[in-house]
Amino acid sequence: QVQLVESGGGLVQPGGSLRLSCAASVSIFSFNDMNWYRQAPGKQRELVADITRGSNTYYPASVKGRFTISRDNAKNTVYLQMNSLKPEDTAVYYCNAVQLRDGARNDYWGQGTQVTVSS
Repeated sequence: QVQLVESGGGLVQPGGSLRLSCAASVSIFSFNDMNWYRQAPGKQRELVADITRGSNTYYPASVKGRFTISRDNAKNTVYLQMNSLKPEDTAVYYCNAVQLRDGARNDYWGQGTQVTVSS
């Protein structure tokens, strides 16, 4: 059974940094994509970073240049380094793993970690 466990959230002042971790219970090489999403109160969940099995990355304009996703295959862990944080980055951050197999897509989610950016 796939389990994803996020950690590293917390309270940080505007302009500060945090690093989130997502530890998987299986080899992350088994997933086609590993993603970080976030959801703020009253808003839809949105993608903030994607890394493929081949370590290609994608970021939306809202976080590009500030957030960096990376992976450590040996530790089965994906990271999200967040710099120059803004109050609008406040949200619950979720780790997501995507597996494409036999024409079907399977999504796995972590429980989420709260990030609050406030002075």
